[in-house]
Amino acid sequence: MIGIFILIAAYRYYARLAEKFRKTKWHYGLFAIGVYLGTQLLFGFSYGIYKGITDPDSLDDSNFMAFSGINLVSWVISIAAVCGVYMFLENKFIKENRQKPSLEIEEIGNKE
Repeated sequence: MIGIFILIAAYRYYARLAEKFRKTKWHYGLFAIGVYLGTQLLFGFSYGIYKGITDPDSLDDSNFMAFSGINLVSWVISIAAVCGVYMFLENKFIKENRQKPSLEIEEIGNKE
């Protein structure tokens, strides 16, 4: 349930960024969901491989639906990944806006 709230927040967070820089909102919203789910999958596979190597018998007794410390760690890592990619995109968009001239400057010599 908490993962769903994180997904919704990530979607809205990236959609606001896209709106701020006049990009397509839902593209970046879906990208945020992909970053979150990709990080979750990567962490889950990594933890599963670690658990399988160190203690193979514990894999039979796992309850993947229960709240545990490992879930909390995976949420924190996923949120950090979403925020890190957000900061990267924001810096990229700021640099793009600085490099391209404004529309008003481009329209100075145009005749109607």
